[in-house]
Amino acid sequence: MEYVARKFASHAESDKADREYYLSLTPQQRMDIMLELIRRYQESFGDGAAQGLKRVYRIIKLGES
Repeated sequence: MEYVARKFASHAESDKADREYYLSLTPQQRMDIMLELIRRYQESFGDGAAQGLKRVYRIIKLGES
């Protein structure tokens, strides 16, 4: 991943540049960026995050609260 630093006069200019950049990417490039961010996030928590999230739910009968 290539890092580029740019300086803007306002937040609006920065936001516009971000939108233009991401619109210029192909869907595959956007997907690659997303997967890289997920990988980095999971690595920050160690081995436990690699297992993913667990779904937790319970079933109750109607009328019970």
